[in-house]
Amino acid sequence: MKNETTIALPADPNDPEDFDVSAAGLERGLLARELRQLRTRLGLTLAAFAERYGIPEGEYASYESVRAAPPAAVMAYLRVIVAEPDATARAIKHAA
Repeated sequence: MKNETTIALPADPNDPEDFDVSAAGLERGLLARELRQLRTRLGLTLAAFAERYGIPEGEYASYESVRAAPPAAVMAYLRVIVAEPDATARAIKHAA
């Protein structure tokens, strides 16, 4: 993934448990925050959100918690969900 080596947020040298955050990692973290906020606003559980948008629950949970980096195509899809949650849900429903 792009910018994995570019440090966006350096570790606090006074905190032995802190670590550097890459630009790509920061981008994933910000997207995860947007997704959690959207899911909360929609009043959906993690499982219901994943089902609504056709993403396997465990996979989606790993993206929302930033445990895994989504592939570029999934990252683009997640950005579409954030930008147009209702239209995306309708499109998925009609495609099924």
